[in-house]
Amino acid sequence: MAQATLPIGMVDRLPATPRAHSAFEQALLEFVLQTEPQDVELLARISDPQARAAYAELEATRSAQDWPHLGLYRDENAEAEAGERPKVIFIGDSITEMWRYGDPALFSNGVLGRGISGQTSPQILLRFHADVVALKPIAVHILCGANDVAGNTGPNTPQDYRNNILAMLDIAERNGIKVLLGSITPAGQFSWLPEVQPVARIAELNDWLRKIADERGALFIDYFTALAAEDRSMRADYANDGVHPNAAGYAVMQPLALAAIRQALGTT
Repeated sequence: MAQATLPIGMVDRLPATPRAHSAFEQALLEFVLQTEPQDVELLARISDPQARAAYAELEATRSAQDWPHLGLYRDENAEAEAGERPKVIFIGDSITEMWRYGDPALFSNGVLGRGISGQTSPQILLRFHADVVALKPIAVHILCGANDVAGNTGPNTPQDYRNNILAMLDIAERNGIKVLLGSITPAGQFSWLPEVQPVARIAELNDWLRKIADERGALFIDYFTALAAEDRSMRADYANDGVHPNAAGYAVMQPLALAAIRQALGTT
């Protein structure tokens, strides 16, 4: 599916660029969320080299035109700004984006999802104002880090990641937005970058996230412990690819998120 040609240079208005959810993307979503025995036909669809190459090309075009992907939620944000104040906005990467489909009941009654697959913390930071602050939520749920560990947008350091999280905390605090800070979810390996060994690095960053949440008055949500196997990878029954929670994984995460939301909103 071809990407629409965008205007050149700075213009007064830009069109939204939501995901079209091609047949490949839909199959990928279904594969990630399924809890039944592995569907051989579905696996074949997401393993097709041509489909994967076309998807990679489309993602590269999206990134070249709009690196933080500010266009994805442009229309949804305009609607939200014109409506009732959101209670909580979930911002993050694929785990947050897919959560809307794996547990749609959570994203209702003033809870909005603003996840984008594949993103790292610098991209999320760049859209933090447009996708969070401008909508004036009571609280923001931040969940990201696995893609930083994988190096999706290039080599980086733990301090780079910490700096981006600190910047989001600063922005939220300055705008009177409470913060729910989720731990990085477990992963023993990344299928797209098998040479990366993420277990120790995820543990290191999660220790810091817990510490900084306590220091800054944010609510830390320990998804890692709830989802991890003994070897600190993702439990096999909670993910089909070792990284992204399936419907059962999201069912484990939901009560943790809801408890934090109730505490942030003062409804416990």
